[in-house]
Amino acid sequence: MKLRNAIKAIFGGIKQYITSVWREIGGYTSRFSSFGSDVYANEVVRACIRTLAEHTSKANVKVLRDGRQGDKRLERMIQYRPNIYMNGKDFLYKVRTLLEIHNVVFIYIMRDDFGRCVGLYPMPTAQLEAVKVNDGLYIKFYYPSTVMCHSWEDLAVLRKDYNTSDIWGDSNSAILTSLDLLNTTNEGMANAIKSTANLRGILKTTKAMLSPEDAKKQKDMFVEDYMALNNSSGIAMLDATQSFEPITMQPQIASYKNIEELRNNIYRYFGLNEDIIMSKADADKREAFYEARIEPFLLALSLELTNKVFTDRERGFENEIMFESNRMSYMSMREKLSLLSMVDRGAMTPNEWRQALNLAPLEGGDVPIRRLDTAPTTVMTETEDEDDNEGQIL
Repeated sequence: MKLRNAIKAIFGGIKQYITSVWREIGGYTSRFSSFGSDVYANEVVRACIRTLAEHTSKANVKVLRDGRQGDKRLERMIQYRPNIYMNGKDFLYKVRTLLEIHNVVFIYIMRDDFGRCVGLYPMPTAQLEAVKVNDGLYIKFYYPSTVMCHSWEDLAVLRKDYNTSDIWGDSNSAILTSLDLLNTTNEGMANAIKSTANLRGILKTTKAMLSPEDAKKQKDMFVEDYMALNNSSGIAMLDATQSFEPITMQPQIASYKNIEELRNNIYRYFGLNEDIIMSKADADKREAFYEARIEPFLLALSLELTNKVFTDRERGFENEIMFESNRMSYMSMREKLSLLSMVDRGAMTPNEWRQALNLAPLEGGDVPIRRLDTAPTTVMTETEDEDDNEGQIL
């Protein structure tokens, strides 16, 4: 009951509608089962998603109007506390994680009585259904203790592998074969280690025709005396009536090359490699990673929130929400130091350069500077003319 009341307080409760199933173009089913949550339990998949989410969460948000500073209240809300559970970094981390696992993520836009955005809530994993209400599209979220229904206009939607459906992305079934093979390989290695960890063999005796009870008794005594954990010496002693023949077990396990190829299949699926995951990539690889895996996500999130948070009139005044990650953070220290020439020529301010070096800003550092031996071409031309005139006077 407390959970139900809390959800009502945040999302306005359960809306009851007379609904019909939403029919997509092409007749695709409007129902979507939450698929792929188990893939997150795989260590390789989680390492990939964690890397993507961590790098994505470093982005900064800017709310602009006609290219200049826009709604500061909205910008501060998204940056520091988009909802009661998360700060801005957690929000981006959560959205990217849900997108990579399910290939679709819904962000509920909470509004006040004046229609202003006062909260952004990534919707938790649920069974989903698209329904039609008075010619409008609504998404129903089926949770264990409640059902929620939100208008399409109040949901920012991001999708990956956007193909079959008009509403959500396709499932992660393409990678399940590699995951199953990798899991089977890991289990096989574990079983091989367990099967060879203990002494195994045949205990023989020269005594004629022992009864089953006596044979079992001799075997149990041998196991208890020499194969128990408290036998730290590893030495067994038998009399002339007994002999022990060990059985050598060499189970077949997958080679390192096979395991590496399976891991690479998963890396390729998520667009990563070992160097990126282990933070060993050079500047060129980091830049390529940013352009291929971080920038497209930030662009999609910027476009979707801009279109769903602002009204048509507000967008007409060129209001926009932009997420950007400092590309200079992907540069090597040598490349960052080489930017000093940009500061000398006024292309960068000293504080912009210090930001690339993760240094605090200086007072007066937002003013462009220029070396004394450089000047605009028009100034140089005027100076040369003055020198020529002085030469003619002489």
